[in-house]
Amino acid sequence: MIINRYLIREISKPLATTLVVLVTLFASYSTAEFLSDAVNGLLPTNTIGEMIGLKALISLEVLIPVSLYISILLSFGRLYSDSEFTAMFALRVTPLRVMGSVLTLSGALAVVVALLSLFVRPWAYEKLHTLSKRAEAFANVDNMEAGTFYIGEDGGRVIFLNHRDGPKSAASDVFVQLSYPNRMRILSARHAYQLPRTNDGGSSDIYLSDAHIYDIGREKDQTDSVIDAQGIILRPPDPSLEQPGYSSVSAGTEMLAISGGLQDIAELQWRLSTSLSTILLAMLAVPLSRMRPRQNRYAKMGTAGLIYSGYYLLFTSARTWVQQGTVAPLPGIWWVPASLAAVVAIVWVQPNLGFELRRLRVRFNTWHAQWLGGRDAA
Repeated sequence: MIINRYLIREISKPLATTLVVLVTLFASYSTAEFLSDAVNGLLPTNTIGEMIGLKALISLEVLIPVSLYISILLSFGRLYSDSEFTAMFALRVTPLRVMGSVLTLSGALAVVVALLSLFVRPWAYEKLHTLSKRAEAFANVDNMEAGTFYIGEDGGRVIFLNHRDGPKSAASDVFVQLSYPNRMRILSARHAYQLPRTNDGGSSDIYLSDAHIYDIGREKDQTDSVIDAQGIILRPPDPSLEQPGYSSVSAGTEMLAISGGLQDIAELQWRLSTSLSTILLAMLAVPLSRMRPRQNRYAKMGTAGLIYSGYYLLFTSARTWVQQGTVAPLPGIWWVPASLAAVVAIVWVQPNLGFELRRLRVRFNTWHAQWLGGRDAA
């Protein structure tokens, strides 16, 4: 038990540091993105903190496994380079016992990751979509820059300003596209003005002068229409009545389980597989961390990083293939963790696989030389 506690403690120390660093980097990236939207009038500043927290919460299902993976490589690399593992093996601490300590910690973290994926992540996505929809309704045209297309989260609204003298000035040559389930509305106006808010909690109306309105039907029996107006008021939807549309990432796990849509199937498989990836990556990090005494503890970080990058890229690609119908729901994305499990089994069962392959190559070259020599003699 002393050895087990020691190994878990050695892994936990870099784990906490690595996780904090990765979450901070991810939050910093999200902050820069949200601040850019706030400056351009697409996002109220009072929602930035909440949205950053939700994005960080969503990222934990990916950051916890990779943090555990890196921490095992760092901690075990130090134990190998300082010959501590050599001393442990001399005291009959078997590699299976070391793996048992890793499985204890990774199993506990896998439960946390499963709870995050199955319950916390969809809740966070639902809140994020609601805030994004509310931010779209409260978009501030006064802060929008000319020459940029401003597209709503679901593509339901597009705004383009061709020219304006500066912030809060009247915009000229304005283009607005609004998408509805059964029709599309396109508005073209000579000028656009942001009207004062009618109340503290409401959104600002937009006045369009010398406007042309084009209604284009999506159904075959619908007729298109064109309306010219000297001036119209464009009123954003009431955020209290506007609800975000259905999305598989924000749907409850129980809803995904009874759904037959490809998007829902891929999302459900992703949620169920994140905890499995946590354990498999931890198991893979154990043999990857093996090194000679006094060898640099960071010697294998490059190789480990390439392996993880390839696995994560293949994992996300497999989810996209299931969503698009390129890969059937069975095997779905399960073949990716199955492949990783096969690699872990090969590396764990045969730690000297590289040495064995080189020995077989030497034997083959020797046999081939002897065969050629015998044929020349004949």
